[in-house]
Amino acid sequence: MIIRPQSKGFICLTAHPAGCAQNVREQIAHVRARIKGPGPKNVLVIGSSTGYGLSSRIAAAFGYGAKTVGVFFANAAEGKRTAAPGWYNTAAFEREAAAAGLAAYSVNGDAYSDDIKAKTLAVVKEKLGPVDLIVYSLASPRRTHPRTGEVFNSTLKPILRTYTSKTLNFQTGQMADVTIEPATQTEINHTVAVMGGDDWALWIDALESAGLLAPGAVTVAYSYAGPEATAAIYRRGTIGRAKDHLEATAHRLEERLARLGGRAVVSVNKALVTQASAAIPVMPLYISLLFKSMKARGLHEGCVEQMTRLFGDHLYAATPPPTDEIERIRVDDWEMRPDIQQEVGRRWEKARPDNVERLTDLAGYRDEFFKLFGFGFSGVDYDADVNPSVSIPSIAG
Repeated sequence: MIIRPQSKGFICLTAHPAGCAQNVREQIAHVRARIKGPGPKNVLVIGSSTGYGLSSRIAAAFGYGAKTVGVFFANAAEGKRTAAPGWYNTAAFEREAAAAGLAAYSVNGDAYSDDIKAKTLAVVKEKLGPVDLIVYSLASPRRTHPRTGEVFNSTLKPILRTYTSKTLNFQTGQMADVTIEPATQTEINHTVAVMGGDDWALWIDALESAGLLAPGAVTVAYSYAGPEATAAIYRRGTIGRAKDHLEATAHRLEERLARLGGRAVVSVNKALVTQASAAIPVMPLYISLLFKSMKARGLHEGCVEQMTRLFGDHLYAATPPPTDEIERIRVDDWEMRPDIQQEVGRRWEKARPDNVERLTDLAGYRDEFFKLFGFGFSGVDYDADVNPSVSIPSIAG
């Protein structure tokens, strides 16, 4: 079938297998050109099929030759419905890993569940042995607690005060004001339960109980801080409470892993186009302004550039730079440079419906969004008839 992008709001309903494969190949080439030296050998990536998780797996495997197990949740193709991009990305990753002689295994299912944790640990034990790096990059709007069965739903809301700001429809370029009422305490608690550190800690518990944490094991989870322009809906909102919990969890895990000579750390990463960020009202405007400013200075990065810096300059550097005042790694440092933020702030204040295309890199935002689903890559024939059914050889679960 010929696969075209079909989008609705901030969701693309189709994905292209050849385009997703090209995305993986381009990331591999970037990693191979830039990562050198010793690094992890046995790596578990929880949330491995898109975004920072996918790039982390690529960095570990193709930068350091690590064996990897990736946990993800994505639907395979069915009839005329394409697979999710994470499925195609994982299939392409495994093909490239096999060609390079790298061991790679995948588990598809609900990473929050005890069942998938058990299946993953069985694969790790059989195929890898104790892991020396655990990447936690899980992003989901909903979580069922594995012990209580309670279902939690996350929300994107401010706390205490009603929030009104500009919003941008990246598909149409239309600007409008958006008003969001403050979250209830239940909504705050639910968001922390989904996006905080509870599940991260359960994974470390399970690995430790199974004797699958190697001496010196490192675990890293991903967070975001952001500027004042987005703070009310993000860092001071419900998501921010969840990130606070995630960062507090890192300190608790650090105390435990220190007994093995290891560490637990949060990496604060740059704002990027993702399905999640596209759903946050202020983020498309902010990110398109950020792209404009960073590209003009030659500082723009995508997921793989961020993860290359995280792995090469921080996690496995001979002399890594210091962490921030609460012991977080900051690879959002270029985003948060004063000159970048001052220009973004000026353009934010000026942005109106009649000038938003000029002040922002909205075209770049749209391009990055559709690339998430495998569309817009050079060298891919999007008029070709392709089979949407693609297998993942190692799939378990």
